[in-house]
Amino acid sequence: MKMFKMILAAGVVALPLAASAQAADMGGGYAAPESEAMGLYLRGDIGWSFLEWSGGADDSALLLGGGVGYRYNDNFRTDLTVDWAGKYDVAPGAKLSTTTVLGNMYFDWANTSAFTPYVGAGLGYGWANGSGGAVDDSGLAMGLAAGVAVDLTRNVAVDAGYRFRDIMISGPDSKEHQATIGLRYSF
Repeated sequence: MKMFKMILAAGVVALPLAASAQAADMGGGYAAPESEAMGLYLRGDIGWSFLEWSGGADDSALLLGGGVGYRYNDNFRTDLTVDWAGKYDVAPGAKLSTTTVLGNMYFDWANTSAFTPYVGAGLGYGWANGSGGAVDDSGLAMGLAAGVAVDLTRNVAVDAGYRFRDIMISGPDSKEHQATIGLRYSF
């Protein structure tokens, strides 16, 4: 059942990408000029996550994530990410970890410098996995992001940012504030 939910979430995220590709094919022979910024990219992130959990103690833990995305122009990009944060100590002997699969959209403030500020929002599905008395649960997940990307080369950028992530589950709510640093490689 969990695999079905992940596939469903990925399909929902991929739908806008397929629709935009279909719309581009219906241009009647007209091809819009391509921006140099267009194309596929891969991302990897590491950071620190601060859990606010209504079911026990708050804690902080390591965050790891990655994803694949597409830049449509200088200002708009989307990606599908998988992020894990975990081994939060939420009670004596109880640990909690969280995983999300999110489809994200970003607005980049393109400019002539190597620094590109951005804001973003995402929607998907998340899991809270507990042990030692902390219970498993899953539900709709959402995220908000803000940060800055710094171009190292034409294809590689360092991304430093803040993310808010919330998994809306039937049990205790898990909200996370995350500081991240990552790399994006554009093809």
